[in-house]
Amino acid sequence: MNKIFSSPEEAVADISDGATLLVGGFGLVGIPENLIEALRKKQVRHLTCVSNNCGVDDWGLGLLLQQRQIRKMISSYVGENKTFEKQFLSGELEVELVPQGTLAERIRAGGAGIGGFYTPTGVGTTVAEGKEIRVFDGREYVLEMPIRGDFALIKGWKADLYGNVVYRKTARNFNPMMAAAGKVTIVEVEEIVEPGMLDPDEIHTPSIYVQRIVLGKSYQKRIEKRTVRQA
Repeated sequence: MNKIFSSPEEAVADISDGATLLVGGFGLVGIPENLIEALRKKQVRHLTCVSNNCGVDDWGLGLLLQQRQIRKMISSYVGENKTFEKQFLSGELEVELVPQGTLAERIRAGGAGIGGFYTPTGVGTTVAEGKEIRVFDGREYVLEMPIRGDFALIKGWKADLYGNVVYRKTARNFNPMMAAAGKVTIVEVEEIVEPGMLDPDEIHTPSIYVQRIVLGKSYQKRIEKRTVRQA
């Protein structure tokens, strides 16, 4: 099975209006820059995006917000994007805020085929409203449901022709669990190598989870906030 696509545009060609997307990244680290740009050009709309955050105004998922392509965001943090704030306050954008650990586990559960899990995080807050509460060993837990996506957009460092993927350092973040939870997983990487060139012990996402691979280019790898100490 040939998993290599010639361009990001070709790789996202069948993503249609109303799709649910799992988008890797934490802040601006490990985001699928080229795939997001391809979606921006495609003008697909009414998307539900699951991501740790929504980028910044002029980069990452913020580019899709600018063109009002996102209908709903499921995130754990949304504080660095003025466009997001305006659209949310005006009622244009639906938002589901999820505690970060719960968000990670809901996505992992989706990839693992788990029907739901209980966590103490959020009990007694608006996060738990309308959800089942159970008591274990005298402590209350809230039932959280798994998250799955029509497509997962993933940023890797290296991949082989089979689709085995290696991430680099903190750019791993949400990417491996999202790769497992997408019905169709599209991975953009900085380098594609021949089978056998990746050490099996280094592989973070096995090829079974990957349907499409595209070689990215012109990475900006922006730093969201640069902090340096005084001389």
